[in-house]
Amino acid sequence: MEFIDLTHSIVETMPVYPGTEPPDIVEANSIDQHGFREKKISFYSHTGTHVDAPAHVFKGGRTLDDFPIDSFQGKAAVYTHKSDAKTIEVNHLGTIDTELKAADFLLIATGWDRYWGEDKYFRNFPVLSLEAVHWLEQFKLKGVGLDVISADPVDAPELVVHFALLQQNILIFENLKNLIRIPATLCNFTGLPLSIAASDGSPIRAFAAVEQVDPC
Repeated sequence: MEFIDLTHSIVETMPVYPGTEPPDIVEANSIDQHGFREKKISFYSHTGTHVDAPAHVFKGGRTLDDFPIDSFQGKAAVYTHKSDAKTIEVNHLGTIDTELKAADFLLIATGWDRYWGEDKYFRNFPVLSLEAVHWLEQFKLKGVGLDVISADPVDAPELVVHFALLQQNILIFENLKNLIRIPATLCNFTGLPLSIAASDGSPIRAFAAVEQVDPC
């Protein structure tokens, strides 16, 4: 198996959603002073590479601990968005129709993570159309993963894609990286959240595993 890390590291200087405070990381204990090293870390639940639960946008919605552990692992269909279009439509996703029928997740590789740390990362990234979201409902997916900061544009007045996906209990994995490096249209995906009670979201450790084919 080839393993591909899909996770941005949490650092104080990392990009965060506009209006959110960056993580605060303090060396609380040191080997010289205390005999051991330990950090005190404070961050929002949607910091860095993370997963959104329905409770993120729905009052009384399911929290992450309402989902069984296998909700965060499974087969993933990988769609690579090579078009300049800023909206991902049904005709785009239709190219991996066969893979979606065998998948638990959809990973959308736009390559936008190459702008991580730049102002451009927050603007004009591709997003799913509502028609495409509703089309995806037929596949009974556990989640949709994206290499952009949000499933909706940052300046969108309403989080329509968030609402449409999370209403169906389809988890949203945001700020993934290296999706463009996945060398197949079907892989194994894991995006495990922290075990936080009643959480609307959590940073995750995400990775893809792709079966390697021995050359003939």
